[in-house]
Amino acid sequence: MSNPAALAISSDDPVDALIKSIRIPPRPSLLADLQRELMSEDPSPATIGRIIASDVGMSGALLKLANSSFYGGKRKAKSIEQAILFLGINQVAALMTGLLARRTIGADHASLASFWDLSTRRAQAMVYLSRRLRIGEADVAHTFGLFCDTGVPLLMQRFPGYAATFADAANDPVRPFTALEDERHSTNHAAIGCLLARNWGLSSEVAWAILHHQDYTVLEDEATDDAVRALVALSLLAESAIQQYQGHGGSLEWDKGGARASAYLGLSDDDITDLLDELHDSFHGEH
Repeated sequence: MSNPAALAISSDDPVDALIKSIRIPPRPSLLADLQRELMSEDPSPATIGRIIASDVGMSGALLKLANSSFYGGKRKAKSIEQAILFLGINQVAALMTGLLARRTIGADHASLASFWDLSTRRAQAMVYLSRRLRIGEADVAHTFGLFCDTGVPLLMQRFPGYAATFADAANDPVRPFTALEDERHSTNHAAIGCLLARNWGLSSEVAWAILHHQDYTVLEDEATDDAVRALVALSLLAESAIQQYQGHGGSLEWDKGGARASAYLGLSDDDITDLLDELHDSFHGEH
């Protein structure tokens, strides 16, 4: 599979200087420490616990999230060590990565509160679908769900008019979401999100799926890794469920790519309806 970095940004690309002018937050040192331990031959839950516990604020936020109705179930963790025991080191690391992203990428801006709420809901939907359909790894689905639109706040910081572009693109019933972004700004949130994912040491399938998450032709491209296509297909389902939960009549993105996603996943219209209903119930179950 091609290198997503090469596609997202090339030294010969005329918009190279523009993309370099967009501030990509550096990887938090806590995340680097976590990833280093996870990549070791025998990752130690105790070591991972100590790394997380070194940041009191993040530890408290992680415990709160781990004990939420969506992740915690009936067992309530009283410590980071218990959270790791109940959820597993990969899921805890995925949750921690998401918390660090929220803290690092404009968390203090009130205008981004709804963005992070939506990203969190998408991540939860991705976890549910990954488990329900037994496709891929839930922690990978979670990370992709959180990071797939992280290019949005970065482009908002770079371009004063980007919010209007985003709104217009979201209401375009025909063209790919990224088409208007490219037209007005010579880059798009998928490419910037891919760069962030690579800079933060996320997996190649997550970075590649972020780059293509609104290019639904990839679902029919057999040369693309199945893990990537699965993430793109599941994200379309998650998007449709969120739109339904928010009371919208339908999802324009599902209209653009839903048939391809259904075909890739081998799901009938009835299967899709059932999954959307289940997700709707799981969203309500959070409260």
